[in-house]
Amino acid sequence: MGGDVQVRTHAQGADESATGAGGGAASGADDYSLAAVILPFVFPALGGLLFGYDIGATSGATISVHSAELSGTTWFNLSSLQLGLVASGSLYGALIGSILAYRVADFLGRRIELMTAAALYISGALTTGLAPNFVVLIIGRLLYGVGIGLAMHGAPLYIAETCPSQIRGTLISFKELFIVGGILFGYLVGSYEIDVVGGWRYMFGFSAPLAAIMAVGMWSLPPSPRWLLLRAVQGKSPMEDNKKKAMNALRRLKGPSASDKVLTDEIENNLSSIKAAYADQAEGSIFQVFEGASLKAFTIGGGLVLFQQITGQPSVLYYATSILQTAGFTTASDAAKVSILIGLFKFVMTGVAVLKVDDLGRRPLMIGGVSGITVALFLLAAYYKVLSGFPYVAVGALLLYVGCYQLSFGPISWLMVSEIFPLRTRGRGISLAVLTNFGSNALVTLAFSPLQGYLGPANVFLLFAAISLLALLFVILNVPETKGLSLEEIESILKK
Repeated sequence: MGGDVQVRTHAQGADESATGAGGGAASGADDYSLAAVILPFVFPALGGLLFGYDIGATSGATISVHSAELSGTTWFNLSSLQLGLVASGSLYGALIGSILAYRVADFLGRRIELMTAAALYISGALTTGLAPNFVVLIIGRLLYGVGIGLAMHGAPLYIAETCPSQIRGTLISFKELFIVGGILFGYLVGSYEIDVVGGWRYMFGFSAPLAAIMAVGMWSLPPSPRWLLLRAVQGKSPMEDNKKKAMNALRRLKGPSASDKVLTDEIENNLSSIKAAYADQAEGSIFQVFEGASLKAFTIGGGLVLFQQITGQPSVLYYATSILQTAGFTTASDAAKVSILIGLFKFVMTGVAVLKVDDLGRRPLMIGGVSGITVALFLLAAYYKVLSGFPYVAVGALLLYVGCYQLSFGPISWLMVSEIFPLRTRGRGISLAVLTNFGSNALVTLAFSPLQGYLGPANVFLLFAAISLLALLFVILNVPETKGLSLEEIESILKK
């Protein structure tokens, strides 16, 4: 287990980039215990599952809450704007959460941030599920969304800071599988409760016990050892006290079989690396995110999460049912069946990405996936222009889009974001990347319907295809290969 400890901290977190233990980690680079990384991954990843669950459950909940027969309320007759707020309230809450993460995440630490996210998930789910009126319902949706914003910031940080470098890509990408699994679970709960009076309350409220598991799990885990050392180097906590806390945290993560000597060497190596990173520069500010290596990192990470959304991902998924109905699957049941097929395919392809990201590497998956997305969008445009008599072209294009998205933008964008920011600006840099992601998601979602009405669906998908070509060029020219590299080595590449 001693080698495991050094590997972990060498890769410790995207922050651990510097912590990478200088030289000590390398010696144990191939020796780690899988059991030691399970819980530090699973409990943070539940934050992603609860994000996905909200997406899936909301599709059924909006139908239920708006139904005269099924709502179980006297205020079911919601306007299209009100219904839109129910559907997208958590997205706007996530924007708020992203801004909060920028301000407080480095102060709270990854563990407390995720516990706070779980508490917000619980309060949001219960407030929504028990809402006596529309206003309280929206308050609950916003609370839940703030939890999403914090969870999507804290989870990749904590996972990256407590996993070996050679499986860092697999684990962080696996979080995307949790999100997709959450979406499918939300669909399942929605389909089970859709015919129940007041079923929307159960759909929204069911996430509360899952969030409670996340809260208890994060409470049982130690804080990130690397974060404890970082706070000491920043002068915000006593050095000797935090070194002891970091030692205890490593021991809890690695188990009692890790020797004191290995743990001490690991702590000292990490401390030396962090001090070296801070030797000439103070703690990262908003302005430092746009300087030097941090600017390169934000260009890569921010660019990936931006293209992730503006290549049409929210629209293609959120409007899949209407696309399918336009394509000839006219009944709701037909469209629903194909939507489930697409969801299952999305899950399978995410699994493929998880298994291959540390084997094939980031760049090949990104280049191949974005190329497939571009072809799929051109096919959707062609269907609406000249191939309307062939509805299975639309279904095939949707499957191609979903599959290629899950091989590329879906898991790898967040993986790259968690890997590339330098130590001093990492917390703030990831906060800005999360804000970019949710902001562009909201923009595309709001703009899709007006654009479709003004340009027509064929031209909208042509626009998305053109943007995808730009995204492909961006990946080829800007995104480095980080497979197998420690976070310290990735930071060195960006400084060149």
